[in-house]
Amino acid sequence: MQPSPPRQRGGYGRLKVIAYTALAVAIIALVGVASLAIQLERLTAAGSSTTTTQAPISVTGQLIIPPISLSDAPPITTQQAFGQRLTGINTPFNASQLAMVNDEPNSFFDTAAQMYLNGSLVNAVGQEIAPAPMFTVNGKPAVTYLGAISCVYCGENRWAMALALSRFGSFSNLFIGYSALGDQDVPTIYWAPAHYNSSASVDWGNFFNGTYVNFVSMDYASPITGNFEMGTLQYFAQQAKALNNSVYEAATSLIINENNYAGTPYTIWDSYAVLGADAQDFGIATNSTSTTVPIASMTHEQILESLAHPSDQFAWTEYAAADYYVALICSSLGYTSSSSTTGPSVCSLTSVSEMTAQVKG
Repeated sequence: MQPSPPRQRGGYGRLKVIAYTALAVAIIALVGVASLAIQLERLTAAGSSTTTTQAPISVTGQLIIPPISLSDAPPITTQQAFGQRLTGINTPFNASQLAMVNDEPNSFFDTAAQMYLNGSLVNAVGQEIAPAPMFTVNGKPAVTYLGAISCVYCGENRWAMALALSRFGSFSNLFIGYSALGDQDVPTIYWAPAHYNSSASVDWGNFFNGTYVNFVSMDYASPITGNFEMGTLQYFAQQAKALNNSVYEAATSLIINENNYAGTPYTIWDSYAVLGADAQDFGIATNSTSTTVPIASMTHEQILESLAHPSDQFAWTEYAAADYYVALICSSLGYTSSSSTTGPSVCSLTSVSEMTAQVKG
């Protein structure tokens, strides 16, 4: 009986080699994927820490209280024509006018926030924001403003800013102002009397009495009869250093270090930088062929009356623009829910609370 021939082992051996090789390749690949995942996690964590976490800045010092009047830039009492009008420039608001900024009811802000949320506003409200270090001045969160008296967008924006700040304190003085004659001659608010005849200077400070926040403001001053002009950030920093004022030195350094300044107005609402005007609200156009914005044909009294009795898109947009700033402060202060019972009352309004959550998101 012939024994069975031995099995050929060549094919089996090759299969074993292939199997072990495949296993080794799989293990190497698995290790590679795990290594990449760890590196990605580390990069993500590093990126998060550098883009969302910035060390807070706290400074103490004297807030600048400007003079009530300037001998070289007195109020102009003569009536002048629209387009070439500086009537009343640098005149302080009277008590009634101040009340139209300081004392408007919260219901106006809540209604405007609701209009913003449901999309019933015609004019645009909103602006790109960027995280900023939490800036605290004398123990309170700070609102920082950089602008120019000649700037038409600053001119429109100050109305909304004043309304927003009125929810966190009050103004003891505001002043009649205009953008440059060559930049639409728009009626506006000045935080302080402006050096409107100066070839180049800075108007520092304001008359805001903050309950919850402090206000740090600076406007570049140039001939108001000319066109828009703006100094460099380095110019502001140099002038702040010359003042030897720790608050304004810190504020100008903060703006420079943020490295996202692209034009005026530029504001920081405690821990949020707003990279421009937060609304395009220049009035309701009555003539589509006109090259002049409607607000340029309004007086200060007409604007204030419109804000005191809001009934059109212009007024409601100003309140919604104010709400946008209010939302940033409420978020910075930690009030993001309508259930809040402490702190600024505006933060607990239903629509403002919802807007705060949306803007923060």
